[in-house]
Amino acid sequence: MRCIQQVSAESLLYHARRNGISTWLMARGEVNMAQRLRPYSIEDFDSSNKLRQAILNVFEQVRIERLRGRVVLFDSSLVNSDRYIIRIGEGSFGGKGRGLAFLSHFVENIDFKKLFPDLAIHIPPTAIIGADEFTNFIQTNQLYHKIYVQQKYDSARALFLKATFSERIKNQLHKYVEVMTEPLAVRSSGLFEDSLLQPFAGVYETFMLPNNHPDTEVRYQQLETAIKLVYASMFSPSARAYFEAVNYKIEEEKMAIIIQKVVGEKAHNRFYPHISGIAQSYNYYPFAYMKPEDGFAVLGVGLGKYVVGGEKAWRFCPKYPNLELNAIHDQIKDSQTHFYALNLNTEENDLLQYQEHSFVQRLSIKEAEEDGNLRLCASVYDYNNDRIIHNLHKKGPRIINFANILKYDYIPLAKCLDLLLKYFKEAMGAPVEIEFALDLSADKKPAFYLLQIKPLIRIENNTKINFDQVDESRTILASKKGMGNGKIEYIKDVIFMKPEMFKRTKTDEMAKEIAVLNKEMEKSGKEYLLIGPGRWGTRDKFTGIPVLWSQISYAKVIVEMGLADFPLDASLGSHFFHNVTSMNVGYFSVHHNKTDEYVNFDVLKEQKVIHQTVYFTHVEFEHELQILMDGKQQKAVVIRK
Repeated sequence: MRCIQQVSAESLLYHARRNGISTWLMARGEVNMAQRLRPYSIEDFDSSNKLRQAILNVFEQVRIERLRGRVVLFDSSLVNSDRYIIRIGEGSFGGKGRGLAFLSHFVENIDFKKLFPDLAIHIPPTAIIGADEFTNFIQTNQLYHKIYVQQKYDSARALFLKATFSERIKNQLHKYVEVMTEPLAVRSSGLFEDSLLQPFAGVYETFMLPNNHPDTEVRYQQLETAIKLVYASMFSPSARAYFEAVNYKIEEEKMAIIIQKVVGEKAHNRFYPHISGIAQSYNYYPFAYMKPEDGFAVLGVGLGKYVVGGEKAWRFCPKYPNLELNAIHDQIKDSQTHFYALNLNTEENDLLQYQEHSFVQRLSIKEAEEDGNLRLCASVYDYNNDRIIHNLHKKGPRIINFANILKYDYIPLAKCLDLLLKYFKEAMGAPVEIEFALDLSADKKPAFYLLQIKPLIRIENNTKINFDQVDESRTILASKKGMGNGKIEYIKDVIFMKPEMFKRTKTDEMAKEIAVLNKEMEKSGKEYLLIGPGRWGTRDKFTGIPVLWSQISYAKVIVEMGLADFPLDASLGSHFFHNVTSMNVGYFSVHHNKTDEYVNFDVLKEQKVIHQTVYFTHVEFEHELQILMDGKQQKAVVIRK
């Protein structure tokens, strides 16, 4: 390119008239450039300068195309492109960042147009601040001896907010927001995140920014603040508790930052994707004729916070998208009733005041229908004929079941997920989980965006247990949906809730109580068996107890128990569930209406009470319990000696 820029006009015209430039390129293997230049003649240009610029444009086009799917150094002209990963600063990309680099390379090297001509597959425009900048930030601002000691989280956040970035990072971030004027997600990408051994799923914070203020400086300040707060989240109580639980040193962690354009569409001063979802290549709880290796997916309307938070969403197997688990009335009861969107009203929100979800609002699903965004996502219950119809012009309860997509194949989502999970599993050599979002705007081709990929930690099913030899008279718990493998024979402590004590409106108080009990178990260095109704770790407090992982980190076995008016739906796909599986924690479901699944509360009530709270009872058995788990059969029992 430098040669073309400097060569004289006479020489340029001489070689161009004889096709010398394209011939020279062809001889050196630059076939693409040569073929693009060959059709031109000098008569097509008014001057040698225009000819020179046309040649340079071809060179630049080919250079940019060769970079597709790669990590490129910061260039403001590439900020809004979904064909590259932009690097800001030096150092490792961390777990999520490595996954995104893999996805970018993958998407650009597979011809998805042939496989799915009606569905565009991309990653969102993404920039990553390398992990070395985290180290530089700590050292330059002399934070090391202040933040690594045990202190209040608010104090650590304040230290990060007062600190400053290097001028180089500031300049690049300023240029970034000058070009990027659409909503952004600022995510962590720690070195330990999404590792094969101990993934830190959902442990650090993510900030969503509307990024629509007319003043560039305001948008820069919001982005800078979000990055600092993500850095600071490494020192939150829940993150520190997780480090202790996995026996990692917080001093060894470094953090890269992912800045990613949010997928979605603006509607009534809010912004959200039509569909968000996760998919896993391994299903711990298959039903009917599904196999664990067929995987599963979870879909929801709005931002992905809804799905990864474990709230009520639509679950299906990509291989068998028409196979439904629930009866019609259960589908109505368990349908999505709200969604999350990014509030674009910048004057009403303060990033510091409202913390992680400052700009995120919870809205009724009716508002998504008013936005016109349920046309492919919802069906209607027909009271008169006791059936589900796919016509939103009819009156009746809305069921978010994505029937137009999954049953009638408006877009080949199920086929796409099935194929991607197979490809990714083979490429990574392990089961995987992906997060994705869909933009179904009516004025353009439907687009599927890959947001994250992580290895899925799976407990190996290599222990066989003969349950016929189990003495039922000594069994205090039995489950036909048990995840985990092997024997545990050192636990004497059980923390449980009596079914009659459960109140849906009091789940926040329950989470606080179990956190206190867990802290007591941590002090005594004892792991325990935890039993409670509904879904542990859900963000929907009406479907279970909304604990963080740090609040039950000493539970070696977690039991989700169904009640007569409280159907059980395991927390598959949530960040909470991902951490449970990676910790080798037993995870059992006990349904209320099955005779071969039960918890013997009479025996539990006979044991020595160590702690009694309003909702929970902590008892200790005289002898160690025997916990048997067979992952292949998905059975589990707890036996007293």
